[in-house]
Order: sequence, then structure tokens, then C-alpha cells
Amino acid sequence: MSNPQTLCAAMHCFCDKRQSPFPLGRPVLPLVLVCIGLLMASAAGAAAEADGDPKAGEPAEKEGPADEGSGKKAELPVPKEESSVTHHQVTIGGQQISYTATAGTLLIRKADQPVASMFYVAYTRDGITDAERRPVTFFYNGGPGSSTIWLHMGSFGPRIVETANAQVSGPAPYNVVNNGNSLLDRSDLVFIDAIGTGFSKPAGKGKTKDFWSVDGDLDAFASFITRYVTLNHRWNSPKFLFGESYGTLRSAGLAFRLHQQGMDLNGVVLLSSALDLGLLFSPIADEPVENILPTCAAIAWYHDKLPRKPADLAAFLQQVRDYAVGDYAQALAKGYTLPSAQLDAVAERLHEFTGLSVKYLKECNLRVEPTRFRKELLRDERRSVGRYDGRFEGIDVDSAGEAPAFDPSQYAVEGAFVAAFNSYLADELKFSQDSRYEVISMEIFKNWDFKHALPQFVGFPVPYPMAYLVDDLGQAMRENPHLKVLSANGYFDLATPFFGTERDLNHMGLDSSLRDNLTIKYYPSGHMVYLNPESRKAFRADLEAFYDGAAHP
Repeated sequence: MSNPQTLCAAMHCFCDKRQSPFPLGRPVLPLVLVCIGLLMASAAGAAAEADGDPKAGEPAEKEGPADEGSGKKAELPVPKEESSVTHHQVTIGGQQISYTATAGTLLIRKADQPVASMFYVAYTRDGITDAERRPVTFFYNGGPGSSTIWLHMGSFGPRIVETANAQVSGPAPYNVVNNGNSLLDRSDLVFIDAIGTGFSKPAGKGKTKDFWSVDGDLDAFASFITRYVTLNHRWNSPKFLFGESYGTLRSAGLAFRLHQQGMDLNGVVLLSSALDLGLLFSPIADEPVENILPTCAAIAWYHDKLPRKPADLAAFLQQVRDYAVGDYAQALAKGYTLPSAQLDAVAERLHEFTGLSVKYLKECNLRVEPTRFRKELLRDERRSVGRYDGRFEGIDVDSAGEAPAFDPSQYAVEGAFVAAFNSYLADELKFSQDSRYEVISMEIFKNWDFKHALPQFVGFPVPYPMAYLVDDLGQAMRENPHLKVLSANGYFDLATPFFGTERDLNHMGLDSSLRDNLTIKYYPSGHMVYLNPESRKAFRADLEAFYDGAAHP
């Protein structure tokens, strides 16, 4: 059973007061809600033990009405599979491409019984005579609890919404434009919404608890991908996964799970990775503090807060990496036994890397945590910086306090994406349902089960208590030695820091013969790399090379 005192301390360390816990794209899991869930589970579990009821600690779930006279809850309705098919054109690299857009739903089954209806939008290039040579890529965001609106309308689909770069996009009207950086010239594209988001929902005997977990979610997406591939005759096509934030954790699990089910992938794209949630949100470990240092340095560099700003950002960040795992790690490991002379030296060096004052760094015990950094960096200007993209600036009610009142990088673009997608779905894709399109679901996040059954070779006999999927991806790459992985990272992303991603990927245990199958790229942007138009263009160029190498090994 979790210790309530420990959980409360963790909440205090990581809570951004009055700030939405959701990542923009929709990643990352603020520890506060994880802790709340665990704390509630602990209390309920204690009550269950006292009452002798082993199910008292389980979260309540929404189900259908009770059957009259039976005392049992009725099954949920099973909606018909439906689709809207429209035809369009887009120009990519000077080439006009005709394509078909299909917005629709597919039923997924368990034991031949429908358990959920999943919403998707697929873009397929017209005039393709050899589908076996044509890749298909499956996209999804994360949360958990986010729809895929962000990748769909911001990254590499044929139509995207224009937003201001590192500024507030403002209210409607918004422009939905053809995307010259779309991947549609290289691959067919399928954007999928997780169950409980978008128009995806449980059906029949399906229950929310079947899908609102790490492994239940993997089962659902594996079922959808298999069904889509079967219905559209794409079993012999090159296949790719493209996940963002928590979606990268999903991709790591799917790469191994689909392989076990007989579907080998050609490539996996990880955008803003979160593969080890236990470490990422640990309130006591030193490594997360070390991992965030290069990102803080990059943001300080961007805002001209460094005492001596270097011209070469990449070279500067390599120095910060080296320091983070060297002198800084050694200092943190000593805790309160750190000699005063070493404390002074480390504080001075951190000042050079972050722009924060030596006095403030000492007051923080040398631990540069993201929430405090966001508030402190521009405090003298009465501004804070964004969590998901440190280029964005916010205006708080005052310049005091330890935490920003909100994340400016979230609210700067959210309205544009939501309004543009709803308009695009109805007006161009000609798809509508009576229910509201669920962009983000807090209910999913609060009820999510983060346990994960590790691959058998690890030898951990019970589900690991916090999602860790580094080994899933590593094993998928070992068993399918042709699998290629591209990790894309924003320098200014405090939610999933790039140095932490590097260290996760470095611990996959890859044989030397497989290491060239992993490529890591960096961009001067945040969590949603594609919000910077120049980064989206550079990312597209890197994807071209990646697909060329992975689609036809």
C-alpha cells in the first residue's frame, strides 16, 4: 500500500497551482494527479481491508442502466461502423497530390464481441497501383486522456491550422491551410483517437476500465491497427507508428506487442518521449533534476539570460550534459554532506548554465526543478515561461510565488486547434455525430492504471507499478533487427526533457549491430516540435531520410 505522507509530499513538490495537468500534445503526466489517484486508492484500499471488501478501492466506472428485473447492468449500445469519404488535393514539394480522406469509426472486438468503437481519419493517396510498396503510418497523441487533434492539425497531415510561432494565436477566425510539409507524398496517414477521447467510446460489453490502463490501451490500439490493416488490405505494406508524449510510451509497447502478434513494423517515430514515468516524476531521485538541466540551459539561452551567451547552442548543451552527469550529479549525491566550498562552486556553475542567481540556487539546494525555474527565470520582467515550450511567456497576477499560475504554451494555441478541427471535420470531412468531440478527458487521466506487465525476459513476476516501456522497445528492436526508430526532441520542452530521453534510449541494451537503427534528432522548439514552422520543415526532412531507410529494408 502507498504511504499517504510520501504521496502528499510528492504532490507538494510537483503541483503547478491552478495549472491544467494536461500536456499540450499530450503528454506527460503531472505527478500531482498520479499522486491523488494513488492516495485515493490507498485510502479506499485501507477501507476495503477493514471491511473485508477487496473491490472497494477500485475506481467507479460509467456503465449502462440496470436491466429491469435482473439487477444487472445492461450492455452499452453497439454503434454501426460509419464513414464519410471526401476527395482533395495538396501540393507537397511542388508536386500536386490527389488524395482521399476517410473519417469514420471501426469496432474493435474481444472474444468476437464488440467492446469499443474507435474514431479515426485516414488520408490515402489516389492512383497507387502497388499498395505493397506504399507505407501506412498510424498517429496518436497521449495524455493519457488526449485526442489526436494536435498531431492531426499541427504536424504532417495534409491540412493544418496556422498558429503564431511562440506567441498567443488569439481568437477566431483561424486559417486551415494546405500543408506543404505533409508526409502524404511518402505514406498514407491514419490519425486515431484513444477510447474516451474524440468520438471513440466503449461499446457492448466494453467498460472504461478495460481501456483506461497502460496495457488495456495497448490492447485497444493493437486491435484497431490490426482491423484497419485487414479491412484495407495493408498487411503487406510497410507500417510505421508515430506517437507524441504518452503516445511514445504507447508506441514502445505496441512495437513489441504487434511483433508478438505477427505484425513486424518498419519504423517508429517518438516525438517528445516519456518511456519511464516512475523516474520522470520521482520526487526524491536526483536523475530527473540532472535531466532537466540542459533544457533549462536551452531556455535561458533563448531568453538571453545567460551571463555569457554562446553562439553555438548545440555545443553549449553538450557542455551542460557533461556537467549534469559529472560534477552536478556528484554534488547532488552528497546531499547535506556537500562541503561548503563545493556548494559555492556548483552554484556558480549552475548560474552560468541557467541564468538563475547564485543566491537562489543555494536556497533551492542546487535542485533546479521545472516549476520553480519557469517562475524564476523572467521574474524580474514579471513574466513566466511555458512548460511544454519554454519559448512562450506568460503574465501572472504578480511576480511573487514559487509557481506560475498557468502554462502559456498550452493556452496560446489550444483555442486555435479546437476551433479549427471542429470546423474542418464538419465542413471539409463532412463528418458529424450527436455527441461532442472530446478533446481532453480529465476523467481518463484520474482513473488511469499506470501498471505495466514487463517483457518476460526481465523476470519481474507482477505488473510494474509505474509505466516503464524502455525494455519493450529494446526487445522489439532485438527480435525485429530491421526495426528503425527515430526520436525527435525539442530543446525547449520541460515536460519531456531531451536529456532524459537520451538516457532512457541509452538503456535499451542494444547490441552494437543494432545501434545504427536508432536516430535522435533535435529542434529549436518545444514539446510540439511542429509549432515552430522552421522546425516542422527540418523535421519533415529528417522523416524523409528515415522513411527512405526504413520502408524498404
